Amino acid sequence: MIVAIIGAGRMGRWFTKFFLDQGFSVIVSSRSKEKLQKMKNEFGVETTTDNANAVKSADRVLICVSIENFEDVVKEIHSYVKPNQIVMDICSIKESPVNIMHRYITSGVTLGTHPMFGPDAEGIEDQNFILTPTSSEERKFADDFKAWLEERKAKVLFMSPKKHDELMSTVLGLSHFVGMVACDTLLSESNFADTKKAAGPSYKLLSTLAERVASQDPDFYATLQTKLPDVEKIEGLFYEKAGEWLDIVRRKDKKMLAEKVKSVKMKLEKSES
Repeated sequence: MIVAIIGAGRMGRWFTKFFLDQGFSVIVSSRSKEKLQKMKNEFGVETTTDNANAVKSADRVLICVSIENFEDVVKEIHSYVKPNQIVMDICSIKESPVNIMHRYITSGVTLGTHPMFGPDAEGIEDQNFILTPTSSEERKFADDFKAWLEERKAKVLFMSPKKHDELMSTVLGLSHFVGMVACDTLLSESNFADTKKAAGPSYKLLSTLAERVASQDPDFYATLQTKLPDVEKIEGLFYEKAGEWLDIVRRKDKKMLAEKVKSVKMKLEKSES
């Protein structure tokens, strides 16, 4: 089995190592000769700056490029995809990439995927992996791929591209938004370093989220915040709720604050039952 990895960024590197560890042959394609040389030095894989050559050499194709560059790559490779090939993507947004693959790729089978982990993950065990098949043909391959992933202890979910993007508005959009705003707030305080030294469990969680978000690719986060369909709605609700809580704190209304906490606790318990 030969897998073509299109894109030599951090996730492209992660999947190169992963598929090599599974015993597959890998060919990596990228416009960056520097990145390709690093991949070749580290893994000894075949590399090329021609995406079409990579596709022609492979049984399966995994597109690991940014959402902004995704359509250009699909346009470039679509005429070289053979009927027996599988083409997948790993974009964090699914409706648009899946529609793009359907629009251009008329041979082979396409499948939208979203590995719910970053390039620092040590392996796939216990990691969530979302698949978004939209036809019986895609579902047939997705069933096989799901079984293969689960043999390697991954947790696999099926959903439509639309449902995926709705969920990601909260799962990724809101969590990143909270982390970015929290980081901006904490760094506005001159004693941030001291607060970390004195931190308890709750603050450690908050500062870890804040620092993790701030350390990631700014373009990636900007893309999610501007492309996810319901992100303004969920973040607007967060803003509204924050205002409600802040108003109670400003009024020093201890009774109301306790009732608010109790209400949230009850809703949480109900959601988990």
